[in-house]
Amino acid sequence: MSRCRRRMVSGDRMDVTQIGRLILVAGIALVVLGGVFMLAGRIPIIGQLPGDIQYERGNTTVYIPIATMILISIVLTLVLNLILRR
Repeated sequence: MSRCRRRMVSGDRMDVTQIGRLILVAGIALVVLGGVFMLAGRIPIIGQLPGDIQYERGNTTVYIPIATMILISIVLTLVLNLILRR
């Protein structure tokens, strides 16, 4: 019985370690993503492509960057396929 108990305790510690690694990787990914968003504002073509919809009336502005979202999706798909290819 003590043998099962030891396995369970060491298994719990591995889970905590894995969760710690997951949180660390997620934090690094958020920092990188934040940097990308900060730099994306400096690229003049982002947000001004044909297909990006901007509606202004009075004090209300609605902006829907459809073409920009498609472009970013294609670029990310290509980059991630190259990185994660096994």
